[in-house]
Amino acid sequence: MDARDITLSILLDMDTNKTFSNVAIDKALRQHQFDDKKDRAFITRLAEGTTERRINLDYIIDSFSKTKVRKCKPLIRCLLRMGTYQIMYMDSVPDSAACNEMVKLAKAHGFASLSGFVNGVLRNISRHKDEIKYPDYDTDTKQYLSIKYSVPEWLVVKLMSDYPDKAEAILEGSYLDRDTSIRVNIDKISVTDLTKLITDNGINVTPGIYDEKALHISGYDFIRRVPGYKQGYFTVQDESSMCAIREIGIKENDIIYDVCSAPGGKTTAAAEYLHGTGHVYSMDIAADKISLIEDNVERLGLCNVTVTEHDATKPLIDEKTGMPCKADVVIADLPCSGLGVMGRKNDIKYRVTENDLSELVSIQRRILEVVCSYVKDAGTLLYSTCTINPDENEKNVSWFLNNHKEFKLIKDRLFIQGVDNCDGFYYAVMKRDN
Repeated sequence: MDARDITLSILLDMDTNKTFSNVAIDKALRQHQFDDKKDRAFITRLAEGTTERRINLDYIIDSFSKTKVRKCKPLIRCLLRMGTYQIMYMDSVPDSAACNEMVKLAKAHGFASLSGFVNGVLRNISRHKDEIKYPDYDTDTKQYLSIKYSVPEWLVVKLMSDYPDKAEAILEGSYLDRDTSIRVNIDKISVTDLTKLITDNGINVTPGIYDEKALHISGYDFIRRVPGYKQGYFTVQDESSMCAIREIGIKENDIIYDVCSAPGGKTTAAAEYLHGTGHVYSMDIAADKISLIEDNVERLGLCNVTVTEHDATKPLIDEKTGMPCKADVVIADLPCSGLGVMGRKNDIKYRVTENDLSELVSIQRRILEVVCSYVKDAGTLLYSTCTINPDENEKNVSWFLNNHKEFKLIKDRLFIQGVDNCDGFYYAVMKRDN
């Protein structure tokens, strides 16, 4: 399979099986990890770009095609989007190649009868791409922003309401190229030594911005091949998330519960602050992700972590006393709308709905009601999300504090993508008084 054919398989997996983009892309790259580096980079760029620009691409295709995108067969729909993305956003690809290769793929996959349709639409777009008429910003701002940044109109309206002065910066921020943020495992190597190790292997490294254990890397091929990965010298984690764990003030010998822990970034960060003492009990409802957490725990050499399957909405009971278990620290990084990571999970904006937001708030409050009982007297509760939705963040914390006078807010912080140099993220550190 060539690079475009592999990309087509990724997009079809997402379209027909509803596979998340990062999962579909990672699965394909693992299968082809020994292929040419440039091919893998091309696959990633084309798959991610076609996904994150989907609304924009469909608008363009519908402007030139009598058959609307939503009515096309899945394979033809994917080919039209791939071809249009190459024409509109990949200067390194000649328009003729974008058209010809999509026609070849249509024929190769048994759609020779529709190859002329694919060819006609894409060549028409190529010839008239500078004449495309987009919605007017002044007369229909929400549609303009929706088409330009490929975000559903309802979400544009919400962002304009929640962040009137920052809405477009947030949308634009999802398209900014950012280096990969990694957290150095200082129990195994110093920040200085890891910087040298990675730099000596031709990979770009810059210091973190918000956390002293953070580094930003770029110019690498495959994260598992970056020097130090297999040895557990570092793990991938956004700096906003690192800040949340740092602000807890974890002390050696603390007992820590991480109640919704997958994929394990906060679990392992908390364990590293313990320096081999205490214990982290890492729990998640997703059985298929437990092994992923365990793999990272083993790779990082952490001996003070236990990973178990558990539904955070159900009370965790101490079998000896029948009372809720108690911990010095409870980490509640809860399921959320993910609006802060639209740039990294570029299909999440299409999956989340307005109804989802209210349902998520309800779930978050149910979990908080359960897990707050685990916090010891003078213990700490960390609430966090990877969204910028105020209903899931500040309003949830206000609701919780109003209903639980035994907790006091120590610190909270909101990071906004496109404004801050990290993912959108919120955390609140709360202390139990009695």
